[in-house]
Amino acid sequence: MISVLVVEDDRTVAMVHRRVVERVPGFAVIGVAHTGREAIERVLEDRPKLVVLDIYLPDVPGLEVLRRIRAAGLGTDVIVISAAREPDTVREALRAGAVDYLLKPFRVDRLIESLKAYQKRLAELEREDQAEVSQDEIDRLLGRPQAGSAELDLPKGVDAVTLQRIRQVFDQHPQGLTSEQLARSAGVSRSTAHRYLRYLASTGEIDVEPRYGSVGRPELRYRRRGE
Repeated sequence: MISVLVVEDDRTVAMVHRRVVERVPGFAVIGVAHTGREAIERVLEDRPKLVVLDIYLPDVPGLEVLRRIRAAGLGTDVIVISAAREPDTVREALRAGAVDYLLKPFRVDRLIESLKAYQKRLAELEREDQAEVSQDEIDRLLGRPQAGSAELDLPKGVDAVTLQRIRQVFDQHPQGLTSEQLARSAGVSRSTAHRYLRYLASTGEIDVEPRYGSVGRPELRYRRRGE
C-alpha cells in the first residue's frame, strides 16, 4: 500500500484531492496538511511514500517544502498540483525531484493517470528478484524512446513524453476515441491531439474509422491497430 500525504491550504480542494487518491487501488491517504510547516512535520513523523503537494501555501512555500523533503533523504516522492504556471516554478519543482506536475484546475482522470504511472514505476523499481536494470528498462520508466527506436528522431512538434501519454490513453481505450475524447483524456489541446494523431496514423500505429450518423459529416474515430 502506498501511503500518501495531501498538502493543500484550501480545505475543500484538499478533500477533493483526498477522495481522488483514495479511488485508486493501492493508495491510502494517511493525512492532510494545510500549511508548509505542518507538511514538513508530518513527512518527518509519518514518512509517507508520496506527497501530493500544492505550491502556494500560507507560510512555507511548496518549493521549499519539496526541497526539505528531498534534504531529509526519506525516499518520499512528490506530485505537485498547483495553479503556479510560471516556467521557473515548474522547472524548479522538476529539478527538485517532483515526479509529476499537474496544473489547477486539473481533470480527475489526469491525477488518476499520474498515480497509476507512479505506482507502476515504483513496482518495477522495487522488484526484489531483479539484481540490475538495463538501459532500455530505465528509458521505459522515464517515458523516453529506447535505443534503436525511430522515435529518437521525432518530427517537429512531437515529443516522446507527450507521445507516451497519448499511447497510454489508447491503451486505456481499446474501443477507440474521437480526437476530442483523446484531447480531454490526455490533457492536451485539440490541435495537439490532431498533430499526434496524424503522426501515429503516418507510422501505421492507429487506424481511422469514420462513423456515420443520421445526418451531417461522419465522426472520425481512432483506434490502435490490431485491437
